[in-house]
Amino acid sequence: MGETIFALDIGTRSVTGIILESLDNSFTVIDYYTKEHTERSMRDGQIHNVVAVAQVIQEVKEKLEEKADTIFTKTCVAAAGRSLKTVVASASITLHHQPITDTEVIKHIELTAVQNAQQTLAKQEKNNDYSNYYCVGYSVLNYKLDQTQIGSLIDQSGKEAAVEIIATFLPKVVVESLLAALKRADLDMEALTLEPIAAIHVLIPESMRRLNVALVDIGAGTSDIAITDRGTVVAYGMVPVAGDEITEAISDHYLLDFPEAEKTKRAIVNDGGFTVEDILGFESVITEEALAQDIAKTVDSLAESIAAEIVQLNAKVPRAVMLVGGGSLTPNLTTVLADKLDLPHNRVAIRGINAIPHLHHDNIPTGPDFVTPIGIAIAAKENPVHYVSVTVNKQVIRLFEMKQLTIGDCLVQAGIKLNKLYGKPGLATIVTVNGKFVTLPGSFGEAPQIFLNDNPANVDDFIQDSDEIKFVAGADGLPIQTTLMELVGEAPSMTVFYNKQPYKLETDIYVNGIVRNSNYVIRDGDIITWKQTKTIRTFLHERNLKTNLIAKPFTILMNNQPITVSAGTTKILVNNEEAALDNILKKSDRIEVMPAKQPTVYDLVLQLDKKASNKITVTFNGEKVIMTQPLVKITRKEGSLRFEDPIQHQDVLKMEERKLEPFIFQDVFRYVHVDLSQANGKFKLLKNNKPSSFDDKIISGDRLEISWGD
Repeated sequence: MGETIFALDIGTRSVTGIILESLDNSFTVIDYYTKEHTERSMRDGQIHNVVAVAQVIQEVKEKLEEKADTIFTKTCVAAAGRSLKTVVASASITLHHQPITDTEVIKHIELTAVQNAQQTLAKQEKNNDYSNYYCVGYSVLNYKLDQTQIGSLIDQSGKEAAVEIIATFLPKVVVESLLAALKRADLDMEALTLEPIAAIHVLIPESMRRLNVALVDIGAGTSDIAITDRGTVVAYGMVPVAGDEITEAISDHYLLDFPEAEKTKRAIVNDGGFTVEDILGFESVITEEALAQDIAKTVDSLAESIAAEIVQLNAKVPRAVMLVGGGSLTPNLTTVLADKLDLPHNRVAIRGINAIPHLHHDNIPTGPDFVTPIGIAIAAKENPVHYVSVTVNKQVIRLFEMKQLTIGDCLVQAGIKLNKLYGKPGLATIVTVNGKFVTLPGSFGEAPQIFLNDNPANVDDFIQDSDEIKFVAGADGLPIQTTLMELVGEAPSMTVFYNKQPYKLETDIYVNGIVRNSNYVIRDGDIITWKQTKTIRTFLHERNLKTNLIAKPFTILMNNQPITVSAGTTKILVNNEEAALDNILKKSDRIEVMPAKQPTVYDLVLQLDKKASNKITVTFNGEKVIMTQPLVKITRKEGSLRFEDPIQHQDVLKMEERKLEPFIFQDVFRYVHVDLSQANGKFKLLKNNKPSSFDDKIISGDRLEISWGD
C-alpha cells in the first residue's frame, strides 16, 4: 500500500480535487472530482471571495472523502503562476585590478543584485514596499568582468566585476488567501507548489530544461506561461484571455447562453459535433469543421496574445511550445499559434496526462485539462514549498521555501542592505608619477561577521526553521601602504666609461623634490619623478670631474666679429666624436676630455681656414733654405703679431689678408748669411747652374748660388 496524496487545483472556473497513490516512484490516480464556482469568487488565479471559494473546496473535499471512505485533513495546492513576478537585475563592485579570491565576495554581489531586483519590483508595483513579496528563488544569468561575459570571477583581475540574475517573487496575499480558504474548509496546507512549475515538473524533466521551451496552461480566464532555458525556469507570464473568450464567441455566433455555449464547446471537442437549440428555439447541428470556421477570428486573437507574450518574456521565439489546460483543445489553436511564432506545426503540441511518466490513470480523462491537477499533486510532494521562520538580529522573518534557504536569503527578505554590511574599500591614494596621475586603490573592505545560532557562518550556509541569525558589519578597508620599490620597481641603471674608467649611473627618484630611497612609503598627493637618462654635464658635475668645463668658452673679437677659439676651449669626445655638455648619455658610452691649451695666432688662422703663409724650399750654396711669405697680418692695438704669439681671452684683433706674391732671387738673402770677407772680384748669381739676376723669380726646389771670381 502506497502513500495517499490529496491535491487541489483551485482555478478561476472550478476547483478540481484529485487523489493519487504514490508507490515506488510511480503514481496511480485513485479518484477525482471537479466543482465549478457558483459566482466569480476567483479572478485571474487570485481568491477574491475566501468564503465562497472555501465552500467549493469543502464540497470537493467531502465528495472525495465519501468516495474514498476517509477523512482528509491536509492537502497539496498550487499558487497561480500568473501571480509570480520575475525581474532581471544586476550588481557590480569596483576591483581596481585586485582579483577576487573569496567566493563570499561573489555571493555578496549576487545577493545585492537580488535586492536590486526587489527594489525594481517595488517601483513597478508603485508601493515601494518589497516586503509584500517573497523571493522564491533566483538564478545567475552571467558574470561579467569589465563588461565582458566570463565563466567565473575567482582570481580574475580587472576594473569592475558584475553579475546578472533573474529573481522570482510571489505576493504574500496569494499564499495567505489560500491558507485562509483551506482553513475554512478544515484543511491544512501540506505542501505548496506553483501552477506552471507543477506542469513543467511532470512534462519537462530537469535534463530537458536546458532547451528553450514555452509551456502554456490555457484555462478558463487566463493563459499562464512558463519558459525554460539554461537548465531552469527563466520567466513566467500571463495573458487575460483563454477558454472563456472561445465560449463567448460560440455564444454570440449561435445565440446561446454562456453555460450552453460552454457545454457545446466541450461536446464538439470531445465528440466532433453537437446539436444545439438557440434562444429562438431553432435547432442546428454544429460540426467541428464549422465551429473552427465560425470562431476563427477569436482563435486568431487568442493565439496572437499568447504568441506576443511568449516573445516578450523570452525575447525571441522558443524552440517549441507545449499546451495544457482545457482551453488548449480549441480547434486549430496549435496550427494558428505555430504560424504566429513562425514555428513548424509539429513544434506546437497539446500534452495530456499520457505524457506524464510513471502515471497509472484508468479512471480519469487523458486530456490536457488534468495535467496541472496531477502535476500539483506530484510536484508538491516531490518538491514541496514550506514556510520557514527565523530571526535576523532579533527581527522575525518568514520565508517561502521554494528551495533550500540560505542565510543570504534571510538577509534579503529582512531588507538588510547587503552593500552596507560589507566594509567599504579603503581610500585610494592618488599620486603624480612623471606628470601623470596614478590611482592606488585601498584594500577591500572585510566581509561581515555572521553567526548562525551563535556559530560563525557564511551567507551561503543553509538554514532551518527557528534558526537565529546575527551579523556584524565588516570593517572598512585601509588605504594602501606602498613603497617606491613596489610602485616603480627597481630603478634602471647603466654603465659609462670616463677616460677609460667605468662609472655606474643610478636613477634618482624624487618625491616632492627630495631624493628618496626605494623603501619610502608613498603618501596621498606625492609628486614622484625620476630620470632614467643623464647628460654629460650632470655626470661630470655630480662626480666633480673637470668642473672647469662649465666655464665660458675662449672668445675674441676679430674685425668686430666674435669668434670662439676652439684651441682655447676644452673638447668633449663621446665615442671619439665631439659632443656637447647637454648630450644624453647612453649605455656603454666612452667619454674623453681634451683639455684646452694656450691658443696662438697660428691656431686662430687655422680655425678661420686661412692660409697663414706661402712657403717654398730652395738650396743656397748647397744649404737648404725655407722661405716664407705671410698671407695674413694679425694686429693687436696697432701692433703686429707673429704666428707663434699667444692670444688672450677677449682679445680685440684685426686681420688683413695679403696678396700672394712670387719669391725672387734677392729674397733668399733675408734667410742666409753671406760671408763677404772672402769676396774677391765680381760675383755671379746662378739658378739651377744657369746665370740669374736678383729679380729673377724662384720656386720651391730651385738651386741658388753666389760666387766671386774674375
